[in-house]
Amino acid sequence: MLIATWITVLLLSISSSIDNFGVGISYGIRKIKVGFVANGIISAIAFVFSMVGIYSGRFLADLFPGTTAEIIATAFLFVIGIRIIMLTFPPKKEKQQTDESVTGVITGYLHSPEKADLDQSGEIGFYEAIVLGIAISMNALTNGLGAGLMNVSPLALSLISALFSFGSIWLGVALGSKIANITIGKWSIGQFSTALSGVILLGIALHNLL
Repeated sequence: MLIATWITVLLLSISSSIDNFGVGISYGIRKIKVGFVANGIISAIAFVFSMVGIYSGRFLADLFPGTTAEIIATAFLFVIGIRIIMLTFPPKKEKQQTDESVTGVITGYLHSPEKADLDQSGEIGFYEAIVLGIAISMNALTNGLGAGLMNVSPLALSLISALFSFGSIWLGVALGSKIANITIGKWSIGQFSTALSGVILLGIALHNLL
C-alpha cells in the first residue's frame, strides 16, 4: 500500500482504539482487572467488527463507483467524528434517565465502563468481555465502513485495529491508578481520549476533501 494509505489505516486504528484506552483507564482507577483472555476476546470482536464494516463499505462503494463513494466516506467519517465528540459532553440532568435501547446501552458503557463488570467481581470475565467488546467495538465497525468506501485493505486495518485494541486497554488499565487525578481543562483523561478519537476522524475526512 502507499504511505498515505498506511497513514490512514494507522489513524483509523488509533481512532477505533482510543475509547478502549479510556475504558482501560477507568478500570485501572477502579482496580477492575482485564485479563489476557478477556482482552483477547475484546480484540477479536474489534477485528470482526472492523472486517464487517470494511466489506459493507466496499459493497456500498460498488453501488456508488468513482468519486461518489469518496464523498460518502468523507461525509460519513465527518458525521461520526462529530457524534463521538458530542459523547464527551454529559447530558443535561433533567434529561438523564435510563435508556434501554441498544444505542443507550452502548453509550452507557462508554460513559460508565464499570457497568460491564456485571457480577461486580472486580474482574472482567468471559461473557462480560463479549458485552464490553461489542460496546466499545462500534467505532471499529463505523470506521471500517468508512474505510471500505475508501478501498482500504480489510486485513491490514482489521489486524492493526485488533492489536491497538488489545494494547490500548492493557496500557489504560496499567496507567489508570497513576493518572486518576489528571485532567485536561475540564475533561478527564477518558473524556479527552474520546474527543481525540472524533478529532482524528474529522482530520481524515478533511484530508479526503483535499
